Amino acid sequence: MEKTINRWQILVASTAVLLCTGAIYAFSVFAGPLSQVKGWSMEEIMLAFTINAAVGPITMVLGGFLTDKGLAKWVIAVGGVAFSLGFFLTGLAQSPLMLYLTYGVLSGLGQGFAYSSCLSNTIRLFPDKRGLASGLITAGMGGAAIIAAPIATALIESKDVMFAFKMMGITYLIVVLIASFFIKRAPENYKPEGWSAKNPRTTRNAYDKNWQEMLRTREFYLIIIMLLVGSFSGLMIASNAAVIGQQMFHLTMRTAAFYVSLYSLCNCLGRVVWGTISDVLGRAKTLLVIYTVVSLSLLVLTFFSSGGAFAVGIIGLGLCFGGVMGVFPSIVMENYGPMNQGTNYGIVFIGYSTAAFFGPRVASAIAENNQGNFTNAFYVAIVLAIIGLILDFIYIYK
Repeated sequence: MEKTINRWQILVASTAVLLCTGAIYAFSVFAGPLSQVKGWSMEEIMLAFTINAAVGPITMVLGGFLTDKGLAKWVIAVGGVAFSLGFFLTGLAQSPLMLYLTYGVLSGLGQGFAYSSCLSNTIRLFPDKRGLASGLITAGMGGAAIIAAPIATALIESKDVMFAFKMMGITYLIVVLIASFFIKRAPENYKPEGWSAKNPRTTRNAYDKNWQEMLRTREFYLIIIMLLVGSFSGLMIASNAAVIGQQMFHLTMRTAAFYVSLYSLCNCLGRVVWGTISDVLGRAKTLLVIYTVVSLSLLVLTFFSSGGAFAVGIIGLGLCFGGVMGVFPSIVMENYGPMNQGTNYGIVFIGYSTAAFFGPRVASAIAENNQGNFTNAFYVAIVLAIIGLILDFIYIYK
């Protein structure tokens, strides 16, 4: 198997799985209609998104550990099935508690399994193009809402939001089961034919460390906090894009759904573009640019109220959120080696989940206290982006 393994086939199949589990980024399309049909408050509904993202580390770490033990194929299949069932069962939810258990817990745990294993297994196959591979595989997660948002909107308008959850859950289940047949475990110490490590940027401190050794390094704490502040604004927008567009920029539901898709497209492209740039420029220097663009994009949303300003902000934040998600897996592998990447990145991913817990909740709470205005939430995200910029300088010059 190791001599004939098709790494591009595995990447495509893994990306297909993440195109399903990445539907969480289209949640803002479901949120408004769900509130109207069920009479639940937006804050209650957004808690489901928060739980979904926050439970990720549980299966990110466990899934990463099992992937490190050679069980990637099964971890991905179980995770994808759990996510799909959670999505389907959300269409049967009759209370916020059931919403939290189905969309929040079941789909969240399934997504963690699938994401961790797809990512860790695939980038082991691309030691020569680590940033590109990381960007491509995570693009599946980021780009999912490009497809999910318009389909969900059409299903909601033709039937209702509960029907949309059920139909999309069934579709995701079929895609996951088919894609799983094409996924294989990455061989240990895999090297493409004719390749040897020559670029020092791709081999920095590339001796393997387990999670206990990782926790004893100063870099770990810088990395996990930089991931937290880097993903905060992206998650805040991902969970509220349609609501922000309608309440602050006076867009129609269909136009707001288009911007959710635009955000997801930029999120998807950003993972590939910034991942590729980081192969040349270096991960940390790439992050300096990302944090700067995040701050500027948030300032545009804060001080301008036109549709064009909303587009500029959405594009900038989408590209940079994608960049954050595409660059950090490579940073972890370069500091701690490939052998324990699944477990190590699962632990680092707690930074993302912390942002997922606070980002949407902070934004929703601020908006509800300010008649639907998210301006103060943007200020919070700007401060965090500046903190990320400072920490990145410390990381570079430590």
